[in-house]
Amino acid sequence: MSSTSRKYRRTACTGLALAPLVALAACGGGSGTDASAEAGSGKGTISVWAHQGQKNEASALQNAVKTFNSSQNKIKVDLKLIPEADYTKTITATDAAKLPDVLEFDGPTMANFVYNKKLAPIDTYVSAKTMDNATDASKSQGEVDGKHYGLGMFDSGLGIYGNKKLLDAAGVKYPTSLSDAWTAEEFTAALKALKAKDSDGKTLDLQESGGYANEWGTYGFAPIVWSAGGSLLKDGKAEGALDTPAVVSALKTFQSWKTYVDPNTDGNAFAKGRVALSWVGHWMYPAYSQALGDDLVVLPLPDFGNGPKTGQGSWAWGIGADTKNAKAAGTFLDTLLNDTNVTAMTTANGAVPATKTALAKSSLYKQGGPLQLFADQLAKPCGDSDITKSCIAVTRPVTAGYPTVTAKFSEALNSVYGGADPKSALEKAARAIDQDFSDNAGYKIP
Repeated sequence: MSSTSRKYRRTACTGLALAPLVALAACGGGSGTDASAEAGSGKGTISVWAHQGQKNEASALQNAVKTFNSSQNKIKVDLKLIPEADYTKTITATDAAKLPDVLEFDGPTMANFVYNKKLAPIDTYVSAKTMDNATDASKSQGEVDGKHYGLGMFDSGLGIYGNKKLLDAAGVKYPTSLSDAWTAEEFTAALKALKAKDSDGKTLDLQESGGYANEWGTYGFAPIVWSAGGSLLKDGKAEGALDTPAVVSALKTFQSWKTYVDPNTDGNAFAKGRVALSWVGHWMYPAYSQALGDDLVVLPLPDFGNGPKTGQGSWAWGIGADTKNAKAAGTFLDTLLNDTNVTAMTTANGAVPATKTALAKSSLYKQGGPLQLFADQLAKPCGDSDITKSCIAVTRPVTAGYPTVTAKFSEALNSVYGGADPKSALEKAARAIDQDFSDNAGYKIP
């Protein structure tokens, strides 16, 4: 596993940080008192917590806070950076009354924090301009029961990076846009054609080295489920959504690709030209672009019948449920989510801007930019439930039970990749998810 992909799995996705949430969810949370955020005076000192990710991200955030503090004298932000590996566990273990006025959180954890009354709705406290400027995909990730609890500075997306030189040498025609994405059969045929021209027959990178029984398994390959017309969860149930015949067939196809996969233990299978295709996300663009130059092409994931799909979602910002100064918290978020700060952050980490205006001006993601595909995908959000053929970017299930959903699905995916029967593995995962939801009254947020 490359350091870059490890970094992403910890930041834009939620990896091991989900472990404490599984235990939390199983304890039947959500029984605390109602959120008691107060508007306050809109002045004074507010506390802010954030994860300490890559150095450039931390610097961008620190600069944003410093500039905000020096730009006015009504509000002072006191920023606390918490080591990334401990961040989600820290929020989970902290009583709501002791949480800060403003906190960052990884997108899939949001519903659990809402369920346990650690976040307040932000709609009243951020400006209409800020809310309107957020991309629809970002708003989908942050919404529960019609209320918004978070907005992000950046978003994420998946695709297939291709080596044009190797594709052309094998006579493989490849998609040029979302509208002509490979079907699953065409993708398999491309792998076979590439294998015939490859010395070891390994033509594909799936970021295999870290395994799939983790958030990368869910984030990276739930799009197969969605593209097959299935869902991780539908109307609060996994049975009949996750284990449909179409999803079983799709995972059999996924399983069949293993023979073409380079284990990529050095993280350089694609960059060094050992494989022609790499199934990964936007975060690998800098390294791949530097290695391949004009031979790099960016392609959508294959279509299993319900249209190509991608995961989306990343870190977001919200307001602590027990804050006594939500008005000041909202003022700070308005500034943090402006073009200057969003552009600085996405320049630092290479992610997709999560505001409309910053996205339109991004040299990477704007129309005609090298990563336009990722912006085009996010422009067609599905949310987490209405996954139609016409939408593309799917939000991971917004539910307090997400830790169980991702744990059971990724375990099933990992076992299928290892040779297990897809039908049995998916049925087992669906039963386990539904049992957990039954035990916890569906994780309905009061």
